[in-house]
Amino acid sequence: MNTRTRMVLVPVTIVVAAVVVAGLVVRLRRPVPKRPPAALAPMVRVVTVHRRPHRFVVSTQGTVQPRTETDVVAEVSGRVLEVSPRFAPGGFFDAGEVMVRLDPRDRELAVAQARARLAQARVRERTEAGLAEVAREEWEELGRGGEPSPLATRQLQLEEARAALAAAEADLALAERNLERTRIRAPYACRVRRRHVDVGGWVAPGTPVARVYAVDWVEVPLPVRDEDLAFLDLPADFRTDRADGPLVRLHADFAGARREWTGHVARVEGDIDPRTRMIRVVARVDDPWARSGGGVPLPVGLFVEADIEGREVPDAVILPRTALRGESTVYVVDDESRLRAHRVTVLRREHDRVVVGSGLADGDVVCVSLLGAVTDGMRVRIHGEDESGSDAEPPRGVESHAATPDGDSPDATARPAEAASTRPGGRP
Repeated sequence: MNTRTRMVLVPVTIVVAAVVVAGLVVRLRRPVPKRPPAALAPMVRVVTVHRRPHRFVVSTQGTVQPRTETDVVAEVSGRVLEVSPRFAPGGFFDAGEVMVRLDPRDRELAVAQARARLAQARVRERTEAGLAEVAREEWEELGRGGEPSPLATRQLQLEEARAALAAAEADLALAERNLERTRIRAPYACRVRRRHVDVGGWVAPGTPVARVYAVDWVEVPLPVRDEDLAFLDLPADFRTDRADGPLVRLHADFAGARREWTGHVARVEGDIDPRTRMIRVVARVDDPWARSGGGVPLPVGLFVEADIEGREVPDAVILPRTALRGESTVYVVDDESRLRAHRVTVLRREHDRVVVGSGLADGDVVCVSLLGAVTDGMRVRIHGEDESGSDAEPPRGVESHAATPDGDSPDATARPAEAASTRPGGRP
């Protein structure tokens, strides 16, 4: 057999052998058993219901404002002779403390002149009183009958002298008061916001000297939605005072840290904002500058977050917002790991949770996972704690229900969901 014949027969032999082997493999293979596909129940997160008292909290925001702000003005004219070392923006003054002193020399001269006129008026009044007494005695000595005329007894002159004395006393009082007005005093315990005069300046009556605001307490107007008023413990006519108003906690980042201040609702403003359709609740915080306690000051103009303490319900359940289907339906996992629809009474919807009144009992296991299609009686598997590491953390205020690894039945030792919180996530 020559070389060319071998080159043809070798490939043909290989192909024929491969076909024979493939045929044998096909003829000798074992049939694969057919099994129906297993239905895999979806895995869900759950929380266990635990009913307990719950106090509503209405969250809002506002800016700290002074309760009183005043323009201090000069009541007399004069040149500014002296100012207090603390007479500058940010300076504190007690009530009645001298802030600015005007040149008093003109007012001192006016007081001296008024005292001289008063002395003259007193001499004249005493003289007229003596003359009137002499005139009456003469009338009686002459034995004239009847009542003498005021002119005969100098009664008119005496009344004129007494009127002049009263006018002189009033002039002296006014002169002394104008002298006192050269010392411009703080109208109340205050802090200077702006000052308008300095040493050497001239002021006329009515000239603004400074702008000050009170430091005994501050107010924080807080806008509240109309529907949130139902959760606040306020009288029907919104009349309240500082002592009885709901508690308010204020929070803000100040001086490099998160700070908190406590106040009370002092009043509710009388009108609704036509633009935002909100009503403003005014909180009052006493001693905002912590002058008596040494705490952290609450400065005017600071933007704060506020939590207004509201009404308390004796029996409620807190669920994550994802537990609610539609307006008032939740799904409870029964003992057979099946979903059962329950109608509930929703007391309040918040940002990431809902407050439920009736419709659930202690120990109910509520599904909080978002499922595309849910039917009553659908079987589910409960997410176990050993698988929770790769999943998202459950919503604030709740815990995942523990389960056995195969998901067939819930773990009886799982801890209940947290059912109360002091701060809602929503904002009006």
